Amino acid sequence: MPTPPSSLSLSDVTFTWPDGTPVFDGLTATIAPGRIGVVGANGAGKSTLLRLIAGELTPGRGSITRPGPLGYLRQDIGLGTGLRVDRVLGIDAVRAALHRIEAGGGTPADFDTVGAGWDVEERAVALLARLGLGHVADGPAALDRTIGTLSGGETVLLGLVAELLAEPAVLLLDEPTNNLDGVARQRLADVLAQFTGIALVVSHDRELLDGMDATAELYRGGLRLCGGGFGEYERIVAAEQEAAQAAVRDARGDLRRQRRELVETRIKLDRRVRYGRMLAETKRAPKIIANAKKRSQQVSAGKLRNTHLDRLETARDQLRGAEEAVRDDREIRIELPRTLVHPGQEVVELTGAALPGGVAVELRVHGPERIAVTGRNGVGKTTLLRRIAESGPEVPWKLLPQRLDVLDDARSVFENVAAAAPHAEAQEVRAQLARFLFRGAAADAAAGTLSGGERLRAALATVLLADPAPRLLLLDEPTNNLDLPSLGHLTQALTGYRGALVVVSHDERFLAELGLTRVLRCTGTEVEDLPLT
Repeated sequence: MPTPPSSLSLSDVTFTWPDGTPVFDGLTATIAPGRIGVVGANGAGKSTLLRLIAGELTPGRGSITRPGPLGYLRQDIGLGTGLRVDRVLGIDAVRAALHRIEAGGGTPADFDTVGAGWDVEERAVALLARLGLGHVADGPAALDRTIGTLSGGETVLLGLVAELLAEPAVLLLDEPTNNLDGVARQRLADVLAQFTGIALVVSHDRELLDGMDATAELYRGGLRLCGGGFGEYERIVAAEQEAAQAAVRDARGDLRRQRRELVETRIKLDRRVRYGRMLAETKRAPKIIANAKKRSQQVSAGKLRNTHLDRLETARDQLRGAEEAVRDDREIRIELPRTLVHPGQEVVELTGAALPGGVAVELRVHGPERIAVTGRNGVGKTTLLRRIAESGPEVPWKLLPQRLDVLDDARSVFENVAAAAPHAEAQEVRAQLARFLFRGAAADAAAGTLSGGERLRAALATVLLADPAPRLLLLDEPTNNLDLPSLGHLTQALTGYRGALVVVSHDERFLAELGLTRVLRCTGTEVEDLPLT
């Protein structure tokens, strides 16, 4: 592994998308070696920040200083199923040169290609084993396999191995635990714990974030570093928000007081004016004295009025400043009408369905059951959802796949949802999209331009707002890429859902909050119907 690097520096980094949407304006930060969890609402710029650091995007102003080699694992690494494992790991050329040298036919170019990588096969196999991919690499010959049989989670781990083999000084991970089971998540955390460089980890995985050395929050275009994991960050923010709310209450009280005093001052001044007019009318004082007194009163009244107006404006400024310190974290607000399934009503009957490895499944779902499908990566959880969909459920249903391919990338968010609900009025569709945080022009953005979290929200809207309303939801890792506030609100919405629910997820906390009625565990040899604990 490389010598621990110096810091990663961002100086006055400014970035704006070609359509004029600003992301960062003068972002400055110094990031020391360690594991840093990067958090923020969807659209705050988390993935954009990683792409800037990786050099995929160029800032409009400012500079980024990287201390050494960089590894970058994207949200969707997009690997073709026909690729060989060694090609994915980036060691295919080195292996080919090694084999030619070992066979006695090596050329000077082959020795240059190998360089210091004489043990690359052994290191690759060892890393695969550390991340639970021993079945993929049961020896160097397994590096010749293609990856078509790997699950989504195994593909992510394979991509991580590829980055680690290059021994980076800076490691960028964008939602690395998506689709990973509990064991795989722990293996990833263990590997990160031994990484000696700078690891920037964008994630919504609360357990992974809790284990970080520091937390970096993107908020309102700025980057804020807090020591400790996500739990410590939450405590700091909660304390700040409590103080901010108190400041708003004080500022509002002061504003009310200044308004009241201004009204009282105006009443007092009006009385003086009426008294002066009465003196003039009754001619109790000589004209020259009355006029002088009138001018004096006007000057005094003006000063007094201006003083109170200045105080009122100051109170308004203080209230605006206090309100700006209070967070208004946007959350998804979902309503799911017309989804009722009566107890006892048959929803799904699955007989003799085949999963990977020839596992046969018998499954019946009745009424508003809530079923979690759990198990290790690659044992057939996603396949089980597909078999349920293929069985022809007895009620309207929708499937949200891991890859979110329910969206037509060439269409806007609005057009995707409108196509799924052809009888809905345009204004009704836009009103519902606003609940998914697609307001105004955001609803007209092309699906292909969305960030990972935005894409998930758009896919959720397309599935949940469909006509007819789905009374069976098949959700495959629905929490991937969802920011933490939206994750909480999604949980609330699904808790109130009145139809049948079958959810594949590795997020144990999310599943625990859904009010499950059954748990199905795929083992690779059978599907166990587990008792609730």
